[in-house]
Amino acid sequence: MLAHLDFMEIVLSVVSVLLVTLSASLHEFGHAYMAHRCGDDTAKEQGRLTPNPLAHIDPFGSVLLPLMLSLSGLGYIAYAKPVPYNPYRLRNRRRDEVLVAVAGPLANIIQALVGAIVLRLGVSLVYGELGRSLPMAYLYDDGWRFWAFLVLQLYVEVNCSLAFFNLLPVPPLDGSKLLFFVLPERYRPLYYRIQHYAMPVTLAVIWLLPELTGVDPVGWWLDVTAGSFSTLLLGW
Repeated sequence: MLAHLDFMEIVLSVVSVLLVTLSASLHEFGHAYMAHRCGDDTAKEQGRLTPNPLAHIDPFGSVLLPLMLSLSGLGYIAYAKPVPYNPYRLRNRRRDEVLVAVAGPLANIIQALVGAIVLRLGVSLVYGELGRSLPMAYLYDDGWRFWAFLVLQLYVEVNCSLAFFNLLPVPPLDGSKLLFFVLPERYRPLYYRIQHYAMPVTLAVIWLLPELTGVDPVGWWLDVTAGSFSTLLLGW
């Protein structure tokens, strides 16, 4: 029984990585599409204006990191290769840099909404009116239906986590670019330099801060935002 559970946990971890890879890739496609709409075709010229995950996968951030986190039960944080953009090609830099940044998390929110709709429709079609209030645990012994619905649930949770994690106001995450509304022009070149090297530092702080201080603001943020939003969408 234990071996069976271990095997299923590994399978679910692999499935989670695939879902994260897809979700993170569409997140980056959202950035590329919005930059294109705002006048910057840098991403298009480098083959990044596509939903194809192969164009966006980062071996560590899209595969190894989410796999390690999933196997250890620590969540679904991941990232894909950042989409390149040239702020000087945008039609309205002050506005458009924020739009390009928000487009990534918005792509995840849309995916979460689609996943939740498909899940609830599927449960309702299979179980009728009972499905509207059916808890996920009830489906555990229902064969392939349980696993199909579980994958959809994971898809919703993954996208909620990616959306709200990226909205944190920390470079190079998308939320930090919301500061562009108030950041003086003379400080923007410094921000561009910092964001290229900030991801390893940001990830290290996220992991080390709870270990050293016992305080986990990122975990709290994700519980309040991603956790609450996914619960609202899923209805259980």
